[in-house]
Amino acid sequence: MPDAGTLLVFAGAAVALLVVPGPAVVYIVARGIEQGRVAGLVSMLGIQVGALVHVAAAALGLSALLVQSAVAFSVVKYAGAAYLVYLGVRRIVAGEQLVPGGPARAPKPLGRLFRQGIVVNILNPKAALFFFAFLPQFVDPDAGSVGLQMAVLGLLFIAIAVVSDGTYALAAGTASGWLRGNPGFLRAERWISGSVLVGLGVTAALTGSRQK
Repeated sequence: MPDAGTLLVFAGAAVALLVVPGPAVVYIVARGIEQGRVAGLVSMLGIQVGALVHVAAAALGLSALLVQSAVAFSVVKYAGAAYLVYLGVRRIVAGEQLVPGGPARAPKPLGRLFRQGIVVNILNPKAALFFFAFLPQFVDPDAGSVGLQMAVLGLLFIAIAVVSDGTYALAAGTASGWLRGNPGFLRAERWISGSVLVGLGVTAALTGSRQK
């Protein structure tokens, strides 16, 4: 199990990542703007169920590799750090459209929104790679089962994400008119979220190691 200090640092890093919107938040906010607060919350829950699949895959796929080889641990660590930097740079350079223009669509059933949220996150390769990149930065192979540590960290991340993404869903449903009419919101979000990802990637590459 991760120790209390590791959990605290991880929770702080997770909050720093989650409070600035990423692709999942863009999807949730779009649903909230399109159909209101309940639709945004239901879509958020679907996204988090999809994230559980990625956490399980990360825990099962990396456990043996990280325990058996210091070289493999370093490869995963630096590859993960590079991927975080890549995500940040791409976010800054490309940006994303929050919602398409045009008239509002007919409301979709909540069950369908929930299922779509699950599928959107499961089929998003960036989400899978994110957990492979982020969770190992806080794992200590000498502290016990790597798989268990990654599962605990992943569940903690999802719990924090429910609160953070749920807040965005409520805000989007409440202030949909404001969000739709302010392109400056999109520009600021792109730079903030991109810079946070780049900073985390650089920090991960320069600090810590497999050994105590």
